[in-house]
Amino acid sequence: MKKIDRREVLKKGLALGMATTGLMRGRAQPKKLRVGFIALTDCAPAVMAQELGLFKQYGLEVEVVKEASWATTRDHLLSGEITAAHCLFGLPFSVYTGIGGPAGRVLPIAMVFNNNGQAITLSSQDFGGKVGFKDLEGAGKAILAKKKEGKPLTFAMTFPGGTHDLWLRYWLGACGVNPASDVRVIVIPPPQMVANMSVGNMDGYCVGEPWNGVAVKQGIGFTTVATQDIWKHHPEKALVFNNEFFRANPEESKALTKAILEACRWLDNVANRRTAARVIGQRQYVNADPDVIDARLQGVYELGGGLGRRNYTDDYMLFHRGGQTNFPRKSHAIWFLAQYRRWGMLKEKPDYEKVAETILAQDFYASVAKELKIPLPKDDMQPLSGFIDGITFDPKDPEGSIKRYKVREL
Repeated sequence: MKKIDRREVLKKGLALGMATTGLMRGRAQPKKLRVGFIALTDCAPAVMAQELGLFKQYGLEVEVVKEASWATTRDHLLSGEITAAHCLFGLPFSVYTGIGGPAGRVLPIAMVFNNNGQAITLSSQDFGGKVGFKDLEGAGKAILAKKKEGKPLTFAMTFPGGTHDLWLRYWLGACGVNPASDVRVIVIPPPQMVANMSVGNMDGYCVGEPWNGVAVKQGIGFTTVATQDIWKHHPEKALVFNNEFFRANPEESKALTKAILEACRWLDNVANRRTAARVIGQRQYVNADPDVIDARLQGVYELGGGLGRRNYTDDYMLFHRGGQTNFPRKSHAIWFLAQYRRWGMLKEKPDYEKVAETILAQDFYASVAKELKIPLPKDDMQPLSGFIDGITFDPKDPEGSIKRYKVREL
């Protein structure tokens, strides 16, 4: 694949059209900051901030670093080996509560990278012809039939308590399947999903793009549901910092966040997405077919399995939405904690709002957004809806909301 360097990208007429007020001109150059990412389509804000020169515009010297898994991302953030990362929105809550890391360790969320754009892929060998698109009943019957035969199925996600873990569990619950007792759930790093399914290590998985689209192209699996069908406009990835750096370096943290926000705004111009797909598809980034990346970035989903095509118009992968995407909401944090309770990951009731306030850097984000003239949403702590099972979640009554779910007993 032809390498597209930053100068070539800029030469192709990518007019940023963005405010660059508050540039850190005239300041001493800081040491090089390291920003981690996983090989997923939604790493695009970090990669494009680098490729478009946005980090440099904000006075930063940044190296973007490919991480092997979310566990290594966690470890490198905690140790300070990386300054910040493209990270699962749920990972800091999983770590803080002791589910997926050392309890009590803080990894602050500065902003949300994107909404939507993940999916659940089912094995063509196991489910082909048995399960349709958004076919909760068919999927539930097929999964439970295997359990009755004494052959429970295996599903993969990417990190305990992370976004893909909860989308998978939520979908299984909506299918009438208990993820703790009816199936086996394992952890696989995102870029390894397709290869593992191809050799029969799992029957289905939940992951970000392009690894669902790649499975379809290779005929290994089909998309039974996109995560925007599970919860429209859900939070997905976030900009997460090493806590010590974040507290000690507020100006550099702001500059890094601004550069990524600018990239998010650029990415939500659909005309820029084909270029982004070519850039992030390169080997040093996602290492996947740019046409597969681009199609789902455009909301065009070839589902595979004879299911045809699904076109998403207002709920494909979105990076900005006029600022609606990027604000880190307490209501979303509380939803994640409630799902941990629902599935038995947390035995005791957490202090929902305190945990949310500890992890979410809302005041920090508000100050950055103000300087970039990005409006703040006014819907935080309002009931959450748009779920595939029709249930509304009230962040002011998380324990009561848990009782509304049908599949609860472990």
